[in-house]
Amino acid sequence: MEELEQDHCCSSGRATERSDKIKSNLVSRLNRVEGQIRGIRGMVEKDVYCDDILNQIAAVQSALNAVGKILLEGHMKSCVIERIQQGDQEVIDELLKTMNKLMK
Repeated sequence: MEELEQDHCCSSGRATERSDKIKSNLVSRLNRVEGQIRGIRGMVEKDVYCDDILNQIAAVQSALNAVGKILLEGHMKSCVIERIQQGDQEVIDELLKTMNKLMK
């Protein structure tokens, strides 16, 4: 993955503190996805060829998967490890459920 700094997990409040660098990276990626979605809407409104729209949808899905991978890596390296070290084994089931959702 990319040069991820360590996230800091606060499991009791269900929040994760991320560095400014990580936040900026994620927000940039999400801004691009948002722009791509607006572009797809415009393509539909302009009756663009179906295959071209489908290719753009695939690009958006790929971009969202990349965001998910970054978040998942940070989650595993911080929240999951911290909770296991604290004796909380439920985090494994939580992680498995999340991964199943991501892989649908």
